[in-house]
Amino acid sequence: MGTTSAAKRVLPSDANISGRSFGLEELRRLREVIESGTLNCTKGVAVREFEQRFAKLLGVPFCTTATSGTAALHAAFAAIDPEPGDEIVTTPITDMGALTPILYQTAIPVFADVDWRTYNVTAETIKPCLTKRTKAVVVTHLFGNPCDMDPILELCRSRNIPVIEDVAQSFLSKYKGKPLGTLGSIGCFSLQQGKHMSTGEGGMVVSSDPALARRMKLFIDKAWGYGDPKPDHYFLALNYRMTELAGAVALAQLDKLEMMLQQRVAMCNLLTQSIAGIAGVEAPVTTPGGTHVYWRYSIQVDPAIVKGGADAFGAKLKEAGIAAAPRYIQKLAFECEVLRDQKTFGKSRFPFVGPHRAGEPPIVYDKAKTPGAVKALERCVVLPMNEKYTPADVEYVATAVRDAARALAS
Repeated sequence: MGTTSAAKRVLPSDANISGRSFGLEELRRLREVIESGTLNCTKGVAVREFEQRFAKLLGVPFCTTATSGTAALHAAFAAIDPEPGDEIVTTPITDMGALTPILYQTAIPVFADVDWRTYNVTAETIKPCLTKRTKAVVVTHLFGNPCDMDPILELCRSRNIPVIEDVAQSFLSKYKGKPLGTLGSIGCFSLQQGKHMSTGEGGMVVSSDPALARRMKLFIDKAWGYGDPKPDHYFLALNYRMTELAGAVALAQLDKLEMMLQQRVAMCNLLTQSIAGIAGVEAPVTTPGGTHVYWRYSIQVDPAIVKGGADAFGAKLKEAGIAAAPRYIQKLAFECEVLRDQKTFGKSRFPFVGPHRAGEPPIVYDKAKTPGAVKALERCVVLPMNEKYTPADVEYVATAVRDAARALAS
């Protein structure tokens, strides 16, 4: 099957119902909430039920929902409770929503390099970034592929540094048999429109640590101690409560999650088989001991073999109607203005500068320190994927990949 304009296939998109699994189950749950007249989770039952069921699914005692994945991460950073000017090590290949909460909690993001094949941070790239001011390490399991967690956990435990897992793109993925989000001190999830399961926007934090779990639950609800003998607003916090409407959709989506994942993984495995042997194109790799759940299908394009590299390759796929994203986020996170120019609170540049950083070296972001991340973005072309893909869709994408490689062969 060719990929000329006359033969273009309209692929399912997770931006609308063609690539999403919303249906009668969500409508039934929503109707129950609407008819109850209670849309606030402090008095309702849907959000509470979802939290309990998601915690049980992962095998952890604590889960609290939030309004977004960003809010979930913010709660995690608040639970760690950094002092102004403390540092949190993270990845330069991530969404800004995973970084700005660090600044709002008066800490500074420090960027570890990644393995260019997996796009993930490693113990080897994290270690040089650790200082006496390191308050936490964030590991982002990008595209559905786990980080190599054992060495990371060993390194961080040896220095008493908590690990926060960003699992926004890796629902139910496992590392050596254990669900992601349960390996570190805190796991953070996102229910944004394009995630494995969705409520449009939403998120969760999970933990097995009672103290961290309580602090996150408090932070998400203005630090008000509901149910305490003498409740008060204990510390600076926000209102990040999920609504019962989102909780209703989350419950229906949770019932479908494993089915949706199975379909997605099956189609990605089929795509891997279908593009095997194409010169200059590499399928995604999976971390040893891990299971890949393919939030997206990220191929790597060798510019020495494919003329024009990732940009030209992505353009060819777009001509075939495939919503490819060459270079993924286009540039490393610290190249964005907010971090590059330290545009934070007024003109203060806080928390990057100030008396709280007296005697500390200035924070300098330099691409030369992250060659793996640079190489990863230069070579990657991210292909869309969702639970509505069929073998015919995979065949169409594989043909487009093959045609693009042939057309751009050096």
